[in-house]
Amino acid sequence: HHLLYNRNDMLVGGIKPHLYCLPILKSESHRQALVKAAISGSPKFFLGTDSAPHSRDAKESCCGCAGVFTAHALLELYTETFDKHGQLSKLEDFCSSFGADHYGLPRNTATLTLEKTSWKVPMSYDFGDDLYLRGLRAGEEIKWKLVEEETGNKKKPKLDQQSV
Repeated sequence: HHLLYNRNDMLVGGIKPHLYCLPILKSESHRQALVKAAISGSPKFFLGTDSAPHSRDAKESCCGCAGVFTAHALLELYTETFDKHGQLSKLEDFCSSFGADHYGLPRNTATLTLEKTSWKVPMSYDFGDDLYLRGLRAGEEIKWKLVEEETGNKKKPKLDQQSV
């Protein structure tokens, strides 16, 4: 989400609690620098996630929790960013290779397939008894969709997310 939004997106017109995270979103020039680094193809930069699932009640309160729920569309959002900047060829290394190499770990041999198919993010996801999560870009369209995962010789379609 730091590649997608800046602090003005969170604050202008009233605080948007579902964009509140720590570290806090930075200026537009800082967001652009992060995008430039991510899409550069340099092995110094690789995917890191910190999806923070807090219930809507906890986020939309007078003392809301910091963190953005991105797990529902993480790869699709990264793909959208790399595609927007004409750097899809650098996405796999950013997501799959550079981190493993940095930490001296074996590279994952599983694969994922994304296709350029638009889908609308559900307004919420079940989160236990009478609790719900609001995912990043809830109610909005994402231009890429994860369609299958492959581990070894087995392929399985990605299950649709449940919405409320």
